[in-house]
Amino acid sequence: SDAKQRGLVGETANGYLAAVMSGAEIDALVKSVNDQRRKRYQQIAQKNGISLEAVQVRAGQVAIDKTPAGQYVNRGGGWVKK
Repeated sequence: SDAKQRGLVGETANGYLAAVMSGAEIDALVKSVNDQRRKRYQQIAQKNGISLEAVQVRAGQVAIDKTPAGQYVNRGGGWVKK
């Protein structure tokens, strides 16, 4: 949350966090968060009998929709402030 507010990371359309500004600590944070998300997405996909990709796309849209104004999102065309 703090890293998002500071503009270091942002939400992407594929349901994962990505670094806006790369660095060892930021990259480690992104990997940790995304590992947790991937695990949760796999559980949801398995429980509902749908593909992991479908869960990722839906989660990405929800995360982007919930992102407050002024934070970064990437819908596939590069980083923009919402």
